[in-house]
Amino acid sequence: MAKELPQPDPLMLSTVQPEYRLYPGDLLLVKVFQVDDLERQVRVDNDGHITLPLIGEVEASGVGVAELEKQVAERYRSGYLQDPQVSIFVQEANGRRVTVSGAVDEPGIYPVTGANLTLQQALAQAKGVSNVASRRNVVVFRTVQGQKMVARFDLTDIEKGQAPDPEIYGGDIVVVYRSDARLLLRTVLELTPFVMVWRAYR
Repeated sequence: MAKELPQPDPLMLSTVQPEYRLYPGDLLLVKVFQVDDLERQVRVDNDGHITLPLIGEVEASGVGVAELEKQVAERYRSGYLQDPQVSIFVQEANGRRVTVSGAVDEPGIYPVTGANLTLQQALAQAKGVSNVASRRNVVVFRTVQGQKMVARFDLTDIEKGQAPDPEIYGGDIVVVYRSDARLLLRTVLELTPFVMVWRAYR
């Protein structure tokens, strides 16, 4: 039985990685070293812009964090500050989303905020599993090195502390099967029972 899950492709992994491109809805903290008045928490709007004091709108969507820091610093340098040092932190990454579906109270697509979620946190965002859920059949689909993989988890064991609460990453799909859907589950997971073992599925 695998003790660790393979992580998804690097692009899916983390907001702090240089490859991450900003996305409408992302929440950013913009700081200018030693100029507290310019510190702002801003959200990338639907047109892909952020608005900052003195310099107004800046294009942010599709831009990397380091690139945006440079752009903002240049705008401040061109009219206001001698040598601005700009730091931008992604506080909420809308581009990293997890899909939660099946027997949960509020199925949907939820942002992965801050660090990665655990399975229980992802289910909590969907307001928990419904009363028709099969708690032993919570399935996570993930792309690892271009291959789609699947794992099944037993929520009852996780809640009792008998099994670890696995990490969920942006791009993952969490499906909670209904207790009356065993036949469907068998079709999806011909190799059951397996828990914590990621296997490619076709």
